[in-house]
Amino acid sequence: MNRDTIIKITKYLVDFMFGMGILVTLTLPWSIKWAGKYLEQLMDNYGEIVTIYFVLGILALAIIWELRKMFKTVLAKNCFVRENVTSLKHMSYYSGLIVLMSVVRTIVYTTIAMLVIILVFVIAGLFCQVLAQIFDEAVNYKEENDLTI
Repeated sequence: MNRDTIIKITKYLVDFMFGMGILVTLTLPWSIKWAGKYLEQLMDNYGEIVTIYFVLGILALAIIWELRKMFKTVLAKNCFVRENVTSLKHMSYYSGLIVLMSVVRTIVYTTIAMLVIILVFVIAGLFCQVLAQIFDEAVNYKEENDLTI
């Protein structure tokens, strides 16, 4: 498979995830009630859990939105632009907020999976910050080169 095909498939996957994320986030009150039939702990803190997962869903959608914006520059073959630096920084901040909200969630309803999610988003947030700095340097070099031509 060539590079452009992989990029387009990934872009469609990100778009699909965005659409499904909206659907899942909007249907949380009903899906948590349904899952509460099988997991009684969910119903013990129903309001808190719906609120926490709604906030987590919005933050996840914000990350995917930033990815979608970045994919536009990839498809245009113009990746090293300030907008991508900004998107990476935003994704880092959203990851941090997901970590904070997940910590709150572990107070209400603790699972090992949530502890793993906290670790994943700490790493993702740090990774996005490092990538933002790398992209920032690349943009600086690109702008310098553009001025010398």
